[in-house]
Amino acid sequence: MNQKTIGTKQLILSGLFIAFGIILPMCFHVFNMGGPIFLPMHIPVLISGFLLGPICGAIVGVITPILSGLLTGMPPVLPTMPIMVLELCGYGLISGIVFSKTNKIYLSLISAMIVGRVFALFGAFLASLTFAPDINPIMYIVTAVTTAVPGMIIQVIFIPILIKFLLSNSEIRKSLAS
Repeated sequence: MNQKTIGTKQLILSGLFIAFGIILPMCFHVFNMGGPIFLPMHIPVLISGFLLGPICGAIVGVITPILSGLLTGMPPVLPTMPIMVLELCGYGLISGIVFSKTNKIYLSLISAMIVGRVFALFGAFLASLTFAPDINPIMYIVTAVTTAVPGMIIQVIFIPILIKFLLSNSEIRKSLAS
Protein backbone atom coordinates (compact mmCIF):
# COMPACT_ATOMS: atom_id res chain seq x y z
CA MET A 1 0.00 0.00 0.00
CA ASN A 2 1.34 3.40 -0.94
CA GLN A 3 1.87 5.36 2.27
CA LYS A 4 2.98 8.64 0.67
CA THR A 5 -0.61 9.82 0.65
CA ILE A 6 -3.61 8.73 2.60
CA GLY A 7 -6.46 7.80 0.30
CA THR A 8 -10.17 7.88 0.93
CA LYS A 9 -10.30 4.17 1.85
CA GLN A 10 -7.47 4.53 4.36
CA LEU A 11 -9.14 7.61 5.86
CA ILE A 12 -12.49 5.84 6.21
CA LEU A 13 -10.91 2.68 7.65
CA SER A 14 -8.83 4.79 10.04
CA GLY A 15 -12.04 6.38 11.28
CA LEU A 16 -13.58 2.95 11.69
CA PHE A 17 -10.60 1.72 13.74
CA ILE A 18 -10.75 4.87 15.88
CA ALA A 19 -14.46 4.22 16.50
CA PHE A 20 -13.69 0.60 17.46
CA GLY A 21 -10.95 1.91 19.74
CA ILE A 22 -13.51 4.05 21.57
CA ILE A 23 -16.45 1.62 21.60
CA LEU A 24 -14.60 -1.59 22.54
CA PRO A 25 -13.23 -0.18 25.84
CA MET A 26 -16.70 1.20 26.65
CA CYS A 27 -18.12 -2.32 26.31
CA PHE A 28 -15.44 -3.67 28.62
CA HIS A 29 -16.20 -1.01 31.24
CA VAL A 30 -19.98 -1.54 31.03
CA PHE A 31 -19.46 -5.19 31.95
CA ASN A 32 -16.84 -4.35 34.61
CA MET A 33 -14.06 -6.04 32.66
CA GLY A 34 -10.91 -4.04 33.34
CA GLY A 35 -9.54 -2.04 30.44
CA PRO A 36 -5.99 -1.99 31.87
CA ILE A 37 -6.16 -5.78 32.15
CA PHE A 38 -7.62 -6.67 28.72
CA LEU A 39 -6.30 -3.68 26.67
CA PRO A 40 -9.33 -3.32 24.37
CA MET A 41 -8.16 0.01 22.91
CA HIS A 42 -4.86 -1.52 21.80
CA ILE A 43 -6.44 -4.12 19.50
CA PRO A 44 -7.91 -1.77 16.83
CA VAL A 45 -4.72 0.30 16.82
CA LEU A 46 -2.49 -2.73 16.27
CA ILE A 47 -4.78 -4.05 13.54
CA SER A 48 -4.84 -0.67 11.80
CA GLY A 49 -1.04 -0.74 11.58
CA PHE A 50 -1.15 -4.18 9.96
CA LEU A 51 -3.89 -3.36 7.48
CA LEU A 52 -3.39 0.34 6.77
CA GLY A 53 0.36 0.75 7.23
CA PRO A 54 2.54 2.72 9.62
CA ILE A 55 1.28 6.24 8.93
CA CYS A 56 -2.41 5.44 9.40
CA GLY A 57 -1.57 3.09 12.27
CA ALA A 58 0.30 5.88 14.07
CA ILE A 59 -2.49 8.37 13.41
CA VAL A 60 -5.12 5.94 14.74
CA GLY A 61 -2.85 5.38 17.76
CA VAL A 62 -2.67 9.10 18.50
CA ILE A 63 -6.30 10.04 17.89
CA THR A 64 -8.01 7.08 19.59
CA PRO A 65 -6.96 7.72 23.22
CA ILE A 66 -7.46 11.48 22.82
CA LEU A 67 -11.02 11.14 21.56
CA SER A 68 -11.81 8.36 24.00
CA GLY A 69 -10.45 10.37 26.91
CA LEU A 70 -12.38 13.49 25.93
CA LEU A 71 -15.63 11.66 25.13
CA THR A 72 -15.73 8.98 27.81
CA GLY A 73 -13.14 9.90 30.44
CA MET A 74 -11.23 6.69 29.59
CA PRO A 75 -8.28 7.01 29.72
CA PRO A 76 -8.17 9.84 32.25
CA VAL A 77 -6.93 13.01 30.57
CA LEU A 78 -4.08 13.35 33.07
CA PRO A 79 -1.72 11.63 33.53
CA THR A 80 -2.71 8.53 31.53
CA MET A 81 -3.90 9.88 28.16
CA PRO A 82 -0.62 11.52 27.00
CA ILE A 83 1.29 8.36 27.92
CA MET A 84 -1.22 6.20 26.03
CA VAL A 85 -1.01 8.52 23.01
CA LEU A 86 2.69 7.77 22.70
CA GLU A 87 2.25 4.08 23.47
CA LEU A 88 -0.52 3.52 20.93
CA CYS A 89 1.27 5.63 18.34
CA GLY A 90 4.18 3.22 18.75
CA TYR A 91 1.87 0.22 18.36
CA GLY A 92 0.34 1.46 15.12
CA LEU A 93 3.63 2.71 13.71
CA ILE A 94 5.74 -0.36 14.45
CA SER A 95 3.13 -2.97 13.54
CA GLY A 96 2.78 -1.19 10.20
CA ILE A 97 6.51 -0.78 9.56
CA VAL A 98 7.58 -4.29 10.53
CA PHE A 99 4.66 -5.99 8.76
CA SER A 100 5.18 -4.00 5.55
CA LYS A 101 8.88 -4.96 5.53
CA THR A 102 8.67 -8.62 6.65
CA ASN A 103 5.06 -9.78 6.17
CA LYS A 104 5.52 -11.70 9.46
CA ILE A 105 2.55 -11.27 11.76
CA TYR A 106 4.05 -12.49 15.05
CA LEU A 107 7.31 -10.58 14.58
CA SER A 108 5.35 -7.44 13.79
CA LEU A 109 2.99 -7.88 16.73
CA ILE A 110 5.67 -8.63 19.33
CA SER A 111 7.88 -5.82 18.02
CA ALA A 112 4.98 -3.38 18.24
CA MET A 113 4.08 -4.52 21.76
CA ILE A 114 7.66 -4.02 22.95
CA VAL A 115 8.32 -0.72 21.19
CA GLY A 116 4.91 0.61 22.24
CA ARG A 117 5.87 0.03 25.87
CA VAL A 118 9.16 1.83 25.26
CA PHE A 119 7.16 4.77 23.87
CA ALA A 120 4.98 4.60 27.02
CA LEU A 121 8.11 4.63 29.19
CA PHE A 122 9.26 7.76 27.37
CA GLY A 123 5.78 9.27 27.87
CA ALA A 124 5.83 8.43 31.58
CA PHE A 125 9.29 9.96 31.85
CA LEU A 126 8.07 13.18 30.18
CA ALA A 127 5.00 13.19 32.44
CA SER A 128 7.23 12.84 35.51
CA LEU A 129 9.19 15.92 34.39
CA THR A 130 6.12 18.03 33.69
CA PHE A 131 2.54 17.54 34.83
CA ALA A 132 2.88 14.36 36.95
CA PRO A 133 6.03 14.59 39.09
CA ASP A 134 4.81 11.74 41.33
CA ILE A 135 5.05 9.18 38.51
CA ASN A 136 7.98 6.81 38.61
CA PRO A 137 8.32 5.89 34.90
CA ILE A 138 9.85 2.45 35.54
CA MET A 139 7.21 1.49 38.10
CA TYR A 140 4.47 2.85 35.84
CA ILE A 141 5.53 0.53 33.01
CA VAL A 142 6.21 -2.48 35.26
CA THR A 143 2.75 -2.12 36.81
CA ALA A 144 1.12 -1.62 33.42
CA VAL A 145 2.81 -4.68 31.93
CA THR A 146 2.14 -6.99 34.87
CA THR A 147 -1.51 -5.89 35.03
CA ALA A 148 -1.94 -6.37 31.28
CA VAL A 149 -0.67 -9.94 30.89
CA PRO A 150 -4.18 -11.29 30.10
CA GLY A 151 -4.64 -8.60 27.43
CA MET A 152 -1.26 -9.33 25.89
CA ILE A 153 -2.11 -13.03 25.73
CA ILE A 154 -5.40 -12.17 24.02
CA GLN A 155 -3.53 -9.98 21.51
CA VAL A 156 -0.96 -12.69 20.71
CA ILE A 157 -3.70 -15.28 20.18
CA PHE A 158 -6.45 -13.37 18.39
CA ILE A 159 -4.76 -10.61 16.37
CA PRO A 160 -2.74 -13.04 14.19
CA ILE A 161 -5.87 -15.12 13.56
CA LEU A 162 -7.83 -12.01 12.57
CA ILE A 163 -5.05 -10.63 10.36
CA LYS A 164 -4.63 -14.00 8.60
CA PHE A 165 -8.38 -14.21 8.04
CA LEU A 166 -8.65 -10.67 6.70
CA LEU A 167 -5.63 -11.02 4.42
CA SER A 168 -6.76 -14.45 3.14
CA ASN A 169 -10.02 -12.92 1.94
CA SER A 170 -9.18 -11.81 -1.62
CA GLU A 171 -11.83 -9.07 -1.70
CA ILE A 172 -10.55 -7.47 1.49
CA ARG A 173 -6.95 -7.79 0.34
CA LYS A 174 -7.76 -6.12 -3.02
CA SER A 175 -9.68 -3.37 -1.27
CA LEU A 176 -6.78 -2.64 1.07
CA ALA A 177 -4.23 -2.70 -1.75
CA SER A 178 -6.04 -0.10 -3.85
